[in-house]
Amino acid sequence: MDALWIAKTGLDAQQTRMSVISNNLANVNTNGFKRGRAVFEDLLYQNVQQAGAATSQDTENPTGTSVGTGVRIVATEKNFQQGGSVDTGNPLDILVEGRGFFQILMPDGDLSYTRDGAFQIDSEGRVVTSNGFELQPSITIPDGVESVSISGDGIVEAKLPGQTNPVQLGTIQIADFINPAGLQPRGQNLFVETAASGTPQIGTPGLDGLGKLVQGSLEGSNVNVVEELVAMIGTQRAYEMNSKAIAVGDQMLQYLNNNL
Repeated sequence: MDALWIAKTGLDAQQTRMSVISNNLANVNTNGFKRGRAVFEDLLYQNVQQAGAATSQDTENPTGTSVGTGVRIVATEKNFQQGGSVDTGNPLDILVEGRGFFQILMPDGDLSYTRDGAFQIDSEGRVVTSNGFELQPSITIPDGVESVSISGDGIVEAKLPGQTNPVQLGTIQIADFINPAGLQPRGQNLFVETAASGTPQIGTPGLDGLGKLVQGSLEGSNVNVVEELVAMIGTQRAYEMNSKAIAVGDQMLQYLNNNL
């Protein structure tokens, strides 16, 4: 019975959607997290009778007969809407207000990209992520600085003991992509470039459509808990209906077996 297989594809799809929703809720407090959305598509159709086929010399079939074969998840799309701002007061916490990603140098020499601006200093004074991966372009904070300031366009300055004027330590540049949804999430709040995302376009924060930097703040998750809970209820109901379709199909087969 085709209905059993069709309902099975519905169960698989709803199970995947529930996994996406669960991941969104699990990361509701993750800095810079972007919520995912499961995208569905129907499977191939069995054309029993073609629409427009001749039914007589002068008439044709107006609709045809097509039977669907189910559904599948075609994508788990990331929503890059801006998350809420969280004031921390930490001078190395940086928020990108608008488009753009921080560039992060990985141990294998490749670049990854993140919206998580919770930076720290390693043993050599370099600005790094919470996992120790270095921010690019590299910024090194000298030992004993009195304060660090980061402007909206990415200029990093430090006030050294005994000096009146601050010293410029470097400039933070951010990357943007023509299709951020095409970036591949790799965990650790990082994304990597793909053919779908396009090549990174590096620029100065606040210019050419890039977001400006805000020191002492972090971007929170853009997960809306209420929306996710509503989606969870809808997923549960859809799962129940597909389970019911399997049960009804089984009862129909039992009826045939008992009456043949």
